Amino acid sequence: MDCLILRLDAPLMSFGAVVVDQYNPTWRFPGKSMLAGLLGNALGWDHRDVERLQALQRRLRFAVRWDAEPELLTDYQTVDLGQHFLVDTGWTTEGGREDRGKGSATRGTHIRERDYWANGVATAALTLESGDGMPNLDEVEHALRFPARPLFIGRKPCLPAAPVLFGRRDAAGVKAALLAEPLADIGGRRRPARIQALWPLIEGRGVETEERYDLRDWSNNIHRGAERYAVGFLEITT
Repeated sequence: MDCLILRLDAPLMSFGAVVVDQYNPTWRFPGKSMLAGLLGNALGWDHRDVERLQALQRRLRFAVRWDAEPELLTDYQTVDLGQHFLVDTGWTTEGGREDRGKGSATRGTHIRERDYWANGVATAALTLESGDGMPNLDEVEHALRFPARPLFIGRKPCLPAAPVLFGRRDAAGVKAALLAEPLADIGGRRRPARIQALWPLIEGRGVETEERYDLRDWSNNIHRGAERYAVGFLEITT
């Protein structure tokens, strides 16, 4: 199986879990929809490319591990959208004007508590299963090497500290590719006592099984649908 190796290294990363009221938690590991969005962004797609994003998410298979143990950080945020300089106009990340309405959503102070992983380094192996449509793995590799837009890991403030694409490897599966990949050089950051990882159940069971609601309905811009993964520990021998 042909696999791409990704290195997720950033001061802050977030793998959005289920939002409850103003609390935005993060999964321990990235989800399939987040990785599909990362690849789609590198390819130059946007949220209107719903069929291509849905097909990419469906074909994606991945495994991921922590090479440097992250620390959980909660960012307490407040904003009053009723302030005069925020009421009328906002701007998109592409530099386009985005006018706001004047309804109740713009009145009062809005509170958010957003979780991030700080100072961690994760390594992921991913591949695309056969199916209709594009891209192929060569096109994804090229897009990650020369992304159409700046990439971020989970949320827009989470800019990578190094190129996301690390390499390419042929292996029996994404878990095997992750096992064969040496641990990242993490400098003074903390190496976990045991390397925790997540991988598809089809490639073997782990210490536990985790059901995650990490599938996105791109047409309706909501998260809907779950997958089950194996979570366990890897013995990296190289």
